[in-house]
Amino acid sequence: MTVTDAPVTTELAVTGMTCGACVARIERRLGKLPGVDAQVNLATGRARVTHPGDVDVLVRTVEKLGFGASVVAAAPPAPRREGNPHATGALESSPGERSSGPATEHEGTIRALEALEGSPHAEEHQAPTGDRPADDPELSDLKQRALVCLALSVPVIAIAMNYAWQFRYWQWFSLVLAAPVVFWGGWRFHRAAAKHLRHGSLTMDTLVSVGVLAAFGWSVYTLFLGDAGLGGVRHRISIIPGPDPFGGTRTIYLETAVAIVTAVLVGRWIELRGRRKALADGGAGADEHATPDARLLVGERALRVPVGNVAAGDHVAVLPGETVPVDGVVEHGTATLDVAAMTGESVPVDAGPGTRVLAGTVVTTGRVAVRATGVGEDTQWARLTRRVQDAQLGKASVQRLADTIAGRFVPVVMVLALYTLGFWWFADADPAFAVAAAMAVLVVACPCALGLATPTALAVASGRGRQLGILLRGPQVLETSRKIDTVVLDKTGTVTTGRMSLRSSFLTTGVAESDVRRRVAALEAEVDHPVARALVEAALSTGDSDTGGSDASLLSSRGRNATSSTEATVIEVLDGLGVRGIVDGAPAVIGRRRLVGDLPADLDAAFVEAEATGATAVVLAWADTPDGEPVPRAVLAVGDTVRETSAEAVARMRAMKLRPMLLTGDNPAAAHAVAHEVGIAPEDVIAEVLPTDKADVVDRLRAEGHTVAMVGDGVNDAAALARADLGLAMGTGSALAVDAGDLTLVGDDLRSVTDALRLARRTLATIRGNLFWAFAYNVAALPLAVFGLLNPMIAGAAMGLSSIFVVGNSLRLRRFAREH
Repeated sequence: MTVTDAPVTTELAVTGMTCGACVARIERRLGKLPGVDAQVNLATGRARVTHPGDVDVLVRTVEKLGFGASVVAAAPPAPRREGNPHATGALESSPGERSSGPATEHEGTIRALEALEGSPHAEEHQAPTGDRPADDPELSDLKQRALVCLALSVPVIAIAMNYAWQFRYWQWFSLVLAAPVVFWGGWRFHRAAAKHLRHGSLTMDTLVSVGVLAAFGWSVYTLFLGDAGLGGVRHRISIIPGPDPFGGTRTIYLETAVAIVTAVLVGRWIELRGRRKALADGGAGADEHATPDARLLVGERALRVPVGNVAAGDHVAVLPGETVPVDGVVEHGTATLDVAAMTGESVPVDAGPGTRVLAGTVVTTGRVAVRATGVGEDTQWARLTRRVQDAQLGKASVQRLADTIAGRFVPVVMVLALYTLGFWWFADADPAFAVAAAMAVLVVACPCALGLATPTALAVASGRGRQLGILLRGPQVLETSRKIDTVVLDKTGTVTTGRMSLRSSFLTTGVAESDVRRRVAALEAEVDHPVARALVEAALSTGDSDTGGSDASLLSSRGRNATSSTEATVIEVLDGLGVRGIVDGAPAVIGRRRLVGDLPADLDAAFVEAEATGATAVVLAWADTPDGEPVPRAVLAVGDTVRETSAEAVARMRAMKLRPMLLTGDNPAAAHAVAHEVGIAPEDVIAEVLPTDKADVVDRLRAEGHTVAMVGDGVNDAAALARADLGLAMGTGSALAVDAGDLTLVGDDLRSVTDALRLARRTLATIRGNLFWAFAYNVAALPLAVFGLLNPMIAGAAMGLSSIFVVGNSLRLRRFAREH
C-alpha cells in the first residue's frame, strides 16, 4: 500500500476499454474519490490520476467497474558515482583497475580508447540483452478470431445473399457455421458485457453482444419452433428489410449475427493495429534509438556493461555504428554524429573534445570517449520521450465532450432499441421485422469512433512530430496554435547561434592586459551566460602582454597562463546587468554601461563604436584598494552570428500571417542589426530587456489583445515561455526552458517553429474531422435503423468502417512533412 499526504500523479494501465463510454465511466468514478482528478486515454490504455492517498484504492475502483488496472512502475533514478568516477559496483572486485588521480584517469582513458582502435569489438563483459519481446497477445488473439470467423462467415453470408445457392437444408448448414462465430468469435464481447453488467454498467460490448445474441436467438427459435428449418425454404436478403408474409417464422438472421461479429472483430483488429503503430511512432518508438549496454572505460580496459550500471562521471567509449548511451561531453577522440533521432535532420555533426553529445545519437565515423553527465532518466532523450508520452495521455476539451456524450449514449441506445422493438412489434405485427430494426439500432449506434477521434490523431501526431524533432506537450497546444498571431523570438541562441566570441577590446592607458584577463576570468567563471562564456574563453586563451592605451585584442596573444588561478569572492550576479565581486581584495565589476556609470572619453568612444557594429559591449572596472570605487578600465565587445535559417524562418512566419518580434537584453544597435538581417521590422524590436522583465513584455502583448507564442532557449526565458499562450523551447537550450515550453523543438533550426505550428493546426483539423464524421455517422444511421430502413448486417459493417475511417484518417498525419 502506498499512502501519501501531498497530491501525487500515478499512471495506471487499464485493460478492457472499448469506447468513449468506458473512458467516461472510469473518469467519472475516479473523480468521485476525494481529491482525485483522472484523465483516461482510450488509444494508449492509460489513465493519469492525480490523487492524495492510497494507490490501491484507485486500482480497486477501476476493477469494480469491470476493467483491469495496474500501476505503471516509474523508472528508478539514475545512479551517481561517489568518489572515483570509474568505480562501479560491478567492478569492485578489480581495485587495481581504478585510476589514482585525474592525470592517470585521462591517460588510462586514452590508452583504452587507443586499444579499441585495433579491435573495435573487444570487450571484457557482454551485458545480457534480454529476450526478444513477445508479440502483442491482444493483437494476436484478435487476428486469430477475425480470420477464423471470416472464413466461417463468408459461406453463411454468400448463401444467404444468393437465392440460387440455397440448397435443401442450407439453413442448418449455416447454423453449424454460425454457432462458433457467435460464441467463440464473439466470446470477448459476451464476456465483457456480462462483466460490466454485473457491475451495473452498459458499454459498447453490451450493444454488440445483445444484437448478436438477439439475431442468433431469433434464428434458432424460427429454425426449431417455426417454419425456417423446413426443407426447401429459401431466404432473400435486402439492404432495407421488409415484412415477412409468413409472420417472421421463416426468417433467420444467422448472416446478420456472423456479419456483426466478423465486422467488429476485423474492425477492432485493424483499429488496434493502427493504434499500436501510432504509439510505436511516438513514445514506444523511442526504444529503437536506445542502446541496452555501454563500453565503460575502467583503467585501460573497456568493459561492456548494461547502461543502468553507468553513472554520471563515468567515461564510456563509443565506436562507429554505435549509439551514444548517455548525455555527456567528449573528452578524447573525434567523431561524426548522426543526430537524426533527436532533430529529424540527417546532416552529420562533427564532435571533438569539449563537444556536448546526447544519448540516442549515432557515431558514423571515428571513436570518442565521453564523460557521462546524464544517464537513464536524466538524459535529454528520456525527458523528450516522457514529453511524447505525456502528450499521448492528454485529452482535448472537444474530446472530453465526446467522451461525456458517449458515456450517456449507450443507455439511451438500449432504451431506443427497446422502443423500436415494441413499436414495430405492435405496429406491423411482424416480430422478425421488429427484431431486425432493434438489432440495427443496437449495432449501428456503437460510439467507438467517438472515443478514438482524439487519441489516435494525437498519438500519430506525437510520433510524427518526434521524428521531425517537434514534441507536443499535450492537446491544449493544438487548440492554442490556431489562435497565435504574434511570435516573440529571443535573440541570443534562438535567432543567433548563441556561440559568442570576443570581437575586440579597448584598454585605457597604463592598464595591463594580464590584469584585465585575470579579473574577467575571475568574475565570469561561474556565470552561465553566452557573453560570460565568450569572455572567459578569451581570457583563458591568451598569454602575457602588457599593452595598454590602445585597441588591444585579447585574442591576439599567445598560449595560456595561470589566469584561472585568480578567484573572485562575494560574487553577485545582477540579472541582465553584469557581475560584481572582489578580486585581489578589491571591488571589481563587469557588465552594462549603466552598471559602472560615466566612462572616460576614450572608453566612451570605444563603447559607442562597438555597439554601432552590432556587437554587445561590456565595461570592466575595478578599484585599487579594498575601500575604493571601481574605475572603468576596459571595454570588451562580443558578438555572435545569425543562424543561416533565421531569415527564412521569419519569412515563413509572415507567410502564415504571424507577426515576428525580437526580444533581447542587448543594446538597441545590436538588436536592430540582427532584426534587419532576418527581416523583422524595426518597430517590432524590443531591446535592453532584463531577464526578469521578459515575462512582463509577454503579459503586455497579451493585454493588448495578442495571442502570443514565445520562442527561447535559456534559463532566463523560462518565465516568459510559461507566461505566453504558447511556449516553444529550443531543445538545445536549458532543461528549465524545455520544461517550461508547451512545444519542444529539438535542434537549433528556427524554421521548426512554423513546422510545429503547422503540425499542431493540422492535428487539430484532423481531430475535428474525426469527431464530425463520427457524430455524422451516428446522426445519419440511427434514424434509418429506427425506421427499419437499415439491415442489421449492413449496420454492423458500417459501425466497423466508422472506426476504421477514424484510425485511417489519423494515420494520414504520418505523411506530414517539413515545409520546403
